[in-house]
Amino acid sequence: MADNSNFNPDLEKILEGNPGEGRISRYSLVSATAKLAREMVDDAINEREGAEDVSTQKPVSLALNKIMEGDYKIIVPDEIKNL
Repeated sequence: MADNSNFNPDLEKILEGNPGEGRISRYSLVSATAKLAREMVDDAINEREGAEDVSTQKPVSLALNKIMEGDYKIIVPDEIKNL
């Protein structure tokens, strides 16, 4: 895996969202990244099968990578989509 010591991704691509789904707010991105990072840490602590190695890499960086690669999708509720 790549060295994440200088991890500084271009978030605009993520914030633009998928075509037809509208923009994703920064709050939604931060909230989803934090939730996924917590899940990854919990999986590692409980030694679940397929858990990421969070002992050598930062969980937030791993979570953001998963979001950027499309492995984890942020779903914005309709109620706040057009705010």
